Amino acid sequence: MEPVTLITGGSTGIGAETARRLLEQGHRVAVTARRADRLTEFARSTDVDSDRLMTLPGDTGDAEHVRQAVRMTAQSWGRLDNVIVNAGFSLPGTLADHLPEAMRSMILTNVLGPALVVQAVLPHLKETKGRLVLVGSVAGVKNTPGNLYSVTKWAVHALAENTRLMATADGVGVTLIAPGMVDTPFWEIRGGRPDAPTMTAAQVADCVLFALNQPAGVDINHLQMRPVGQLN
Repeated sequence: MEPVTLITGGSTGIGAETARRLLEQGHRVAVTARRADRLTEFARSTDVDSDRLMTLPGDTGDAEHVRQAVRMTAQSWGRLDNVIVNAGFSLPGTLADHLPEAMRSMILTNVLGPALVVQAVLPHLKETKGRLVLVGSVAGVKNTPGNLYSVTKWAVHALAENTRLMATADGVGVTLIAPGMVDTPFWEIRGGRPDAPTMTAAQVADCVLFALNQPAGVDINHLQMRPVGQLN
């Protein structure tokens, strides 16, 4: 039976590259993102039939959007084997100049969103003895001045371990992937990619697949990766 995987924030970057690789492996993949136009563009680029790829516009910071995405995936394909929590964004500048509503939006997407996804998918993953991957960041272990994005990723790292403790007895694998600098559209809102060493989204996707493809009974809990040359 083909595995079924749900990816949040999957229209570009790490999420999109992970979806491509899973489709190549024979998965049925459901992808969520806030921008419907980018989801449409991604779907066209894969040249995959709709019975293997589902695109679901929605906001992971909205509980009803999350529930609908999980329900549609499970009902359409009868099961849910893997979930990759990837949706997130950063703000330009620092805490000194962030607008309160912008901070609220980032915290809802980066912190509440993953928690809502975990809450919605765990019953399905317990049935399939599936795997959950949360995409954190090196920023989740390294502080930098005034970096509220870093604060949100520290929260994701805590959520991953809290979830592992809650779900491992039920046979659910939980992995935190913490990448450093990655060349993706993530940097668009921050004014462009920094002049520094970066990895590709495909390289991080390979790491996600490594965690998903472990044999039954093996749970990779924390994978941290940087491009050679990144110091922090």
